Amino acid sequence: MRFANLEQLIRLCEQEAATIGQLMVTEQAAETGKTEQQIVQQMTAYYEVMKEAVQKGIQGEMQPRSGLTGGDAGRVHSYLQQGMPSLGEEACTAMAYALAVSEVNASMGRIIATPTAGSCGIIPGVFVSSQERFGWSDEHMVQGLFSAGAIGYVIANNSFVSGAEGGCQAEVGSAIGMAAGALVELRGGTAEQAVHAVGLALKNSLGLICDPVAGLVEIPCIVRNGFGAVTAMAAADMALAGIRSVIPSDEVIDVMLEVGSMMPEKHRETALGGLAQTPTGKKIMKELYEKEER
Repeated sequence: MRFANLEQLIRLCEQEAATIGQLMVTEQAAETGKTEQQIVQQMTAYYEVMKEAVQKGIQGEMQPRSGLTGGDAGRVHSYLQQGMPSLGEEACTAMAYALAVSEVNASMGRIIATPTAGSCGIIPGVFVSSQERFGWSDEHMVQGLFSAGAIGYVIANNSFVSGAEGGCQAEVGSAIGMAAGALVELRGGTAEQAVHAVGLALKNSLGLICDPVAGLVEIPCIVRNGFGAVTAMAAADMALAGIRSVIPSDEVIDVMLEVGSMMPEKHRETALGGLAQTPTGKKIMKELYEKEER
């Protein structure tokens, strides 16, 4: 890739009069030796999987084997139909869709890791709800996925996207940043605005620990995906309104690396701390282990 950070990404987009998504297609084709058409076709297939996961989750077709979660996406969707949610229809829909995909993941269904399975609901939640709202084509959404991919590439190579390495800030936080930046471009914003959205989003996720109850990607992972979709939309709106990340987004990524490196092991996907070690968290883990032994 010709860029190693977000500042370089902005400069390349400006020099070549390209969006982040368009630039990423070109870069990935050069990196892999595939044609741009092949690259786009593959991403189009990934987007189809995302849309399928949204529908399966909303309809409650799959239930997690643990019995701990499931049906929350449907509950939020039903609540949305009943009247005016506090978030408004658009953000509530994105939240429901993000929960839906995360529940499909917890049920061992087919999802696209964006950038991980634990954060798989955020980008589909934002993308599919926005496509429905604005009437965008699949081709437009796929360009947005390339934008998200470029942002994720920078984060992964300069910090973390793994909860085991950097806590949930690395998984859910990265997905929020990717979704926020991509949504800015989908709505016609500049590459610079998209990058500001990334910084705004990541700053709001710094320090988020990874503390899965019983070691499963369910509690609190699923609801964090729902919240994450809403946060991504908020960050995109801030950036489109002209709010800038005072701390440059690349520096925010560096801070995420610093914070994650200092995070105790018990708060990095080990289930040895946080919510996993509350009295209720321990009780759930004990009951699940006893159930497995029967």
